[in-house]
Amino acid sequence: MNGLYDEFRVAVHSVWTRRWLVLGVAWGICILGWLAIASIPNRYDSRARLLVEINEILPDDAAGGGFGRPQRIDQVRETLTSARNLEKVAVTTGMVAAGASERDKASAIAMLQKNIKIIPQQDNIFEITSSIGVGSLSDADNAKLASAVLDSLITVFRDDQLRGGRVNAREGLKFLDSQIADREQALREVEARRAAFEAANVGLVAGGAGSPAQQVEAARAEIRQIDSQLVAAQAALAAANGQLAATPATINVPGLGATGSGVARQQLAGAQAELSSMRARGLTDAHPDIVALKSQIASLKAIADREGPGGGGGNAQNPAYASLAAMRAERQATVGALSARKTQLMGDIAKINAQQIQNPGVAAEYDRINGEYTALKAQYDKLFAQREQVRLRGDVQTETDAIKVELLDPPTKPTSPAAPNRPLFLSLVLFAGIGGGVAGAFALGQVRPSYATAAKLERASGLPVIGSITEVVTADRHVERRKRLVWLASGAGALVGLYALLLIAEFVQRGMVA
Repeated sequence: MNGLYDEFRVAVHSVWTRRWLVLGVAWGICILGWLAIASIPNRYDSRARLLVEINEILPDDAAGGGFGRPQRIDQVRETLTSARNLEKVAVTTGMVAAGASERDKASAIAMLQKNIKIIPQQDNIFEITSSIGVGSLSDADNAKLASAVLDSLITVFRDDQLRGGRVNAREGLKFLDSQIADREQALREVEARRAAFEAANVGLVAGGAGSPAQQVEAARAEIRQIDSQLVAAQAALAAANGQLAATPATINVPGLGATGSGVARQQLAGAQAELSSMRARGLTDAHPDIVALKSQIASLKAIADREGPGGGGGNAQNPAYASLAAMRAERQATVGALSARKTQLMGDIAKINAQQIQNPGVAAEYDRINGEYTALKAQYDKLFAQREQVRLRGDVQTETDAIKVELLDPPTKPTSPAAPNRPLFLSLVLFAGIGGGVAGAFALGQVRPSYATAAKLERASGLPVIGSITEVVTADRHVERRKRLVWLASGAGALVGLYALLLIAEFVQRGMVA
């Protein structure tokens, strides 16, 4: 412990013997540091809070092009710091002249983009901060400029939103109209080419019915439906046949004379009359209704033949049998019609396939023309829908403000610089100067060693020290030392006094800004 204490005393003595070096280094570091701090301009921050409300008059799907509320909020953030707006702010606040060169304007815009921060607090509330620290301006001018930048930015943004929405809607309508006209002209050309191709290839393509591949696919889809319907109709017909076979054609009615029952013949006559009426209307034998009616007439003829020409004694026709016979005839007609339609569709498919095999180039070209037409038609419909949406949005923006800008907190008037923290920096430089002086003196003592005690000299030399001579200080020497101590204290006090003056000047300067 005593050794450490002795080493400390030796270090202090080494520094004290070089006290003028400590003072000189401290003065040098402090002067250079304080000059560097003085060259840093004060930066003043101004803050404002802005509320941007989007009028949801139209639903999101009518906003057009997926331009809903989140996209509008992003647009607000980008528009606030756009180069066009910042150029207007720079000119309005006098940072650059209206006729300044593009280079000067670009420099001012870059400085504003760097020093303007937009922090979204909520979906539609933004905190805007401008930091201004121009070295050529005074602190009061920098503080005023920071607030003026925010005032001008908010004003420019408001004006841009009032005019920009309507201008954008008009420009959008003009662009969409030109695109729609181009698509319409292209559609007409494709339609003319398709009509000419169909006329030149009559019998090879079905005009207006889609491509051959589409026709085959549609026919196959219809056949699949007919197959399921045909299975159900055949099952129903089999059930009707079973019920009819188990039902007697006549029943014995006691007391009934042989009056003859001509119910089947009456039904047959009515069916034949209806058939004649259908043919008179121009229906052919291939019509499904005539096919079904013919089947029903055949069934009724068989029933009438079994009844015979006259009465059946006391027997009368069974109404249940007649009803089942009519039902069976109807189901037979259904099965026949479905089978005929299936046969027709299969014939159409075979015909189309044969045409494609014989003329593969015709089918491919027709498919290409139809594909081109379908693509153009889809683009045309989409553009037309977008045009209607843009028109509606433009009408809304004409009648009302699509975006409402409200200033929640006006730009603050800064009274103290946000940076740099000069009092802290001045103090740090003072401590750095004193510490640098002490460190320099201690380092010089290590390079040029001296021995403050006889024991240290004995350890360093390895030789015994016989004795030491104490310094004798005369009265004149004592006065001289005291004078030098006064000079040293004056130099140190002057350094501290200069530090205090700098602090006072800093606070006075802040008070002048306020």
